[in-house]
Amino acid sequence: MNAGFVRYMYPLWIAITAACLSASLLAANHQRTESAALDEARPRICLVLSGGGARGAAHVGVLKVLDEYRIPIDCIAGTSMGALVGAAFATGMSLPEMEQLLGSISTELLFKENPPRQEQNMRRKQDDYTILFTPEVGLQQGQVKVGKGLVTGVQLETVLRQLSKAKGFYVFDDLPIPFRAIATDLVTGKAVVFDRGELANVMRASMSVPGAVAPAEVDGMLLVDGMLTSNLPVQTAREMGADIIIAVNVGTPLLKREEINGIFGVTGQMLSILTEQNVQASLATLTDQDILISPELGNFSTGDFDNLRQIAPLGETAARQVSAQLQHLSMPPADYAALRQRQQITVQPEQRVVDEIRFENLQRVNPNYAQAVLDTRVGELIDQPTLDRDLRRLYGTGHFEHVKYSLLDDAGKHVLAIDAAEKSWGPDYLRFGLGLSTDFSGDAYFNLLGSYRKTWLNELGAEWRSDLQIGRTSGLYSEFYQPLSATGPLFVAPHLTIERRTADLYQQDDRIASYEVLEKSAGVDLGSHFSRYGELRLGILGGILEPTLDTGPQILSPGESRVQLGALTGRLLLDQLDSVHFPRSGWRAGLNIYDSRSALGADEAFTRVVADGTLAKSFGNHTFNFSMKVGDKLGSAPLPRYEYFQWGGFLQQSGYSTGQLLGESLQFGRLMYYHRIMRGTLLEGAYGGLSLEAGRIGNPLVRGNSEDWLKSASIFVGADSPLGPLYLGYGRAQDGNNSFYLYLGRPF
Repeated sequence: MNAGFVRYMYPLWIAITAACLSASLLAANHQRTESAALDEARPRICLVLSGGGARGAAHVGVLKVLDEYRIPIDCIAGTSMGALVGAAFATGMSLPEMEQLLGSISTELLFKENPPRQEQNMRRKQDDYTILFTPEVGLQQGQVKVGKGLVTGVQLETVLRQLSKAKGFYVFDDLPIPFRAIATDLVTGKAVVFDRGELANVMRASMSVPGAVAPAEVDGMLLVDGMLTSNLPVQTAREMGADIIIAVNVGTPLLKREEINGIFGVTGQMLSILTEQNVQASLATLTDQDILISPELGNFSTGDFDNLRQIAPLGETAARQVSAQLQHLSMPPADYAALRQRQQITVQPEQRVVDEIRFENLQRVNPNYAQAVLDTRVGELIDQPTLDRDLRRLYGTGHFEHVKYSLLDDAGKHVLAIDAAEKSWGPDYLRFGLGLSTDFSGDAYFNLLGSYRKTWLNELGAEWRSDLQIGRTSGLYSEFYQPLSATGPLFVAPHLTIERRTADLYQQDDRIASYEVLEKSAGVDLGSHFSRYGELRLGILGGILEPTLDTGPQILSPGESRVQLGALTGRLLLDQLDSVHFPRSGWRAGLNIYDSRSALGADEAFTRVVADGTLAKSFGNHTFNFSMKVGDKLGSAPLPRYEYFQWGGFLQQSGYSTGQLLGESLQFGRLMYYHRIMRGTLLEGAYGGLSLEAGRIGNPLVRGNSEDWLKSASIFVGADSPLGPLYLGYGRAQDGNNSFYLYLGRPF
């Protein structure tokens, strides 16, 4: 190309480009000015969304119709579930995103607060192998204290953070759509209107149903559900400058007389009455130009969080019934598209590197211990899913009634401030347990358990736990657990056992004697935790064992025997099962060694070893569970009779009586299949299944009892109940032994 031509054309090209860019900017400016003028010319429309628990999913259906009719929304005021849906829409979440999230929400997701069992610490995991079932109650100066709600809201806030596209602290007028949320001050009884704050905390405060969800603490206020004072916040919308209000009332219908059963029915009705009164007051303020949408939600209750997808379309139906009124407010397609484009722009939060992790208000719990629970580290970017898991895991330690966080700028540093509220009913706790069983053939057993735990006796996290049990096995078990550092894995644990248990002796299928065995022992363990995977203990113990004949011929009496105990012990437990009662995934392995030594005062020298394991794998609602257990002597020294392996019963060679098989060695394997027949919410649901079992007892104590491999099978139904796992089963052995079983508590 000719250089002169280029020199001639270049200034002309620049001039043309500048003119075009100027025209484009003028057009864009003109368009924005026109949009602003149109927004100012039309009436300001405010959406008011009521509370109503799960019934509030109908709000999403209403929003879908408003979007279809191109109804502009200039501000939103919501209470409880209305605040949740309103905040999601106000921060720019699209309707497809909201519908997708609705499909993932369930009662379990919202309210099951403990972290996945695999992530819990080993001391809490081991409680699952006991018959404890009640929640902990606190003991303070002789007074019994309990929590402020059935759930604390830790998991609820995790879900709420996903619903809000605006992370961090915001002035709500600066959101894509100006927003207000309503809560109730539990102290003054007055409504609290939030116009700024951390959205997840605000939404959680607005939907803290008294008695169900613990109150939220915000700016020194103790807050519960806004339904008590302003469930349909029409007045708040007026104060936001609304010319026209579209009010959606999903309601909290009163129970019928026959539905008011027990204290929970009375309490629920009382809350509904209070709510309905303030709703009627709000409805009375609506004018002729306002629009009321009242979805017909039938028998869906406020707690139907497992049916949100079915509830949402009912909001669509109700909105279409007032289509004539709504369509008067419709915007031209281009103008509405421009408005929605502006409203769906969300400012992304700053990606922060954590310079410091700070725990506020801790009085008992060592901050170093709390920080060691977290995977979030100083010097790394905040990852929201990781931080959510950290908070849930911190709550799962059992020391806190609520955990939340905030991001602060302090002296040029980015600070992750974690507000972990220690249990107000701690630090001493009491729990109870119950176990029942019968084979419908005359044998019925029970155990009652009470567990008392004193925590944080020093800054390293020492605990003293004592368990008292009465029943088939009665005893007192006490252990002082002393970590050697606040963050390290090592600990020392002196312990004491006084136990009286029953042991039966069978010849073939006949019980020929029954013994009571009294054990008194004391020892000390040195141990180490393997993160959340397992625990190793090495210890020494001494004591006495006194067996006595309870029923049976005197020839089988052990006489005035008194056995001196003295041994080195070792126990390794690795546990990554998702559940102990009905595991659907994960594995467990255990190894126990008891090395009795004369040098430690024992009457007999021998070594006893037991190994066991479990592996569970699921395919949808189908689960396969393989378990094995092996026990034997180690070395040439025989096991004394009081250390023989007692076996038999439901899922432990089904078909035989509990403890019918007794010998010096044990080999056992079991393959279980179970199918989930009912999905649980906060509990694990119900299952139907079967088992195939094979086992062998070597060198049986009673001559003539079989040393062959025994084969058994069982069928059962099992369910997780508030009192613990419940099983009803039938077992049959290859040799004809069979039995029905009923268990409450762990049968194996």
